[in-house]
Amino acid sequence: MDPSQCSSSALEHLPFNNTALKKLPVDDSGEPGSRTVPAACFSRIRTLQPLPRPTFVSQSQSALALLDLTVEECVDGHQFGLFAGQLGDGAVVYLGEVESGTHGRWEIQVKGAGVTPYSRNGDGRKVLRSSIREFLCSEAMAALGIPTTRAASLVTSDLYVNRDPLNSGRRIPERCSVVLRLAPSFIRIGSFEIFLGRDDFSGLQGPSAGRHDIRAQLLDYVIETFYPCIQKTHSNRKDRNMAFFREVMSRTAKLVAQWQCVGFCHGVLNTDNMSILGLTLDYGPFGFMDRFDPDFVCNTSDKRGRYSYRAQPSMCRWNLARLAEALGSELDATQAGVVLDAFVPTYEAFYLAIMRKKLGLVRREDAEDSELISDLLRLMHDTGADFTNTFRLLSRVPWPVDGDSERATVGPVVDLILEQCATIEELKVANKPTMEDRELAMILSMAQTNPVMFGIVADTPDVSQQLERMGRLKELLETDQEELKKKQQDDWIRWVSRYRRRLARECDGTKDMSLIKKERLSVMNSTNPRVILRNYIAQNAIQAAEKGDFSEVNRVLKVLEKPYSDEFGLEPLDGSNANEVTVAYDMKPPVWAQKICIT
Repeated sequence: MDPSQCSSSALEHLPFNNTALKKLPVDDSGEPGSRTVPAACFSRIRTLQPLPRPTFVSQSQSALALLDLTVEECVDGHQFGLFAGQLGDGAVVYLGEVESGTHGRWEIQVKGAGVTPYSRNGDGRKVLRSSIREFLCSEAMAALGIPTTRAASLVTSDLYVNRDPLNSGRRIPERCSVVLRLAPSFIRIGSFEIFLGRDDFSGLQGPSAGRHDIRAQLLDYVIETFYPCIQKTHSNRKDRNMAFFREVMSRTAKLVAQWQCVGFCHGVLNTDNMSILGLTLDYGPFGFMDRFDPDFVCNTSDKRGRYSYRAQPSMCRWNLARLAEALGSELDATQAGVVLDAFVPTYEAFYLAIMRKKLGLVRREDAEDSELISDLLRLMHDTGADFTNTFRLLSRVPWPVDGDSERATVGPVVDLILEQCATIEELKVANKPTMEDRELAMILSMAQTNPVMFGIVADTPDVSQQLERMGRLKELLETDQEELKKKQQDDWIRWVSRYRRRLARECDGTKDMSLIKKERLSVMNSTNPRVILRNYIAQNAIQAAEKGDFSEVNRVLKVLEKPYSDEFGLEPLDGSNANEVTVAYDMKPPVWAQKICIT
């Protein structure tokens, strides 16, 4: 159905200006189904399968405002965007670009609207479970101040498709749903890989291999439209392109630093899930860390930990290297290498700057700050401390005063932190080696039979990580809960004391102590969120929605829109998860949350 057949509404009068379609090649063959599309950046979709009996689940007022719309203007009974598909890829259909006088240009997409030429073997549908997660996390990230695509609305239906949510081989029927997404552009690093020639390893090539003319078109469009300052200040094409690549590197480094500082793990950081604008893109098996673990993997199908929390910065750099390869002769290879070499120091600078804010260190930059932060994270890992709540609690650490008793002064806040730490049984589970028993036994046997070879193998990252886990597990097996808590308390008092000595140096040469203290609290409480979209919070909302109750989705959205605020009560609704004990959304997660499977 075409929007012109719908009743008149504010949606029909949006000021569309589809720049991408005017400047980039479009496949207009209209062939149905999934297929290879050469020599084009978009494909026109002639027909889409409408959702039967669609129902609004939720809408984001702040996202709709980017289009100068209100929620009231959008609940006129027709499913805006669902039946006007033009161009798209995978499960996504591009509807067009709206120019808002207040908020600039926004591309509008629907995700889950049916088969497109780029759906591969999929049906182009998204289910309610994954759609709720994408909708809520898009808006949560925006509220955290992290660059992201937006989600304006979520619609579900009475159409069902079979999915395997636990990755167990058992498929179940789930309700088809559609998310309306917004971004200045959804072009990603992988968009430039369609021009690559045959890969030596896989034997595959891009659908538009060798079409350097279209690659130049796409590159010109991206720079002219989204990097206008670079376009204006560089008359030489190669210089312009290098400035663009350098800016993409910087934005990507800043983005992943922001992820690391809130404990966000994307889950599938391939080139096709990384925005060319430095936005968080495509929310699939993502997860926010609960207990701090640098090897945290949110995607249960990522058995090797390729996209673990620790690996995210290096994966982002790897993807940037693939972008340089895809751009080929558009870049100077030597200069591109220099830009790539600058990624790690650029990332580390952004990361350290944010971490200083998380600790309220805003007046000066000391060389030892990096070590203080590293030791904090190591302690959080050793004690199994909750990442989000521990940082939030650090604002309660008392300002140092000459002559006070360290243990008595910091004892109360340390006790609060210890409540966020793992029990001995939880730590035993967390430190159990993840390598297969047979493989691990072979390596341990090698330590006795071939020490030289063992020394070489033990230095590899995967094996080293497993040996560290075994060492920690051995220590845990030789202690008890009471001894562990005493050690954790001593370790935390020791670190908090160091932190207070560092705080004392913030006031060097400044007489207005009240101003410094106020500034510290303001910065910390606006950098360390009180609430994030933990998996169990999303799961509560999903379980209620699957029963037809969308109130929890909307309630969680309201809370996530103000993640740094103390004004909300954060108790989940009664009965949202009838089989489990519920806890407040700003508390340490319940034990059952560890069993949630995200793929």
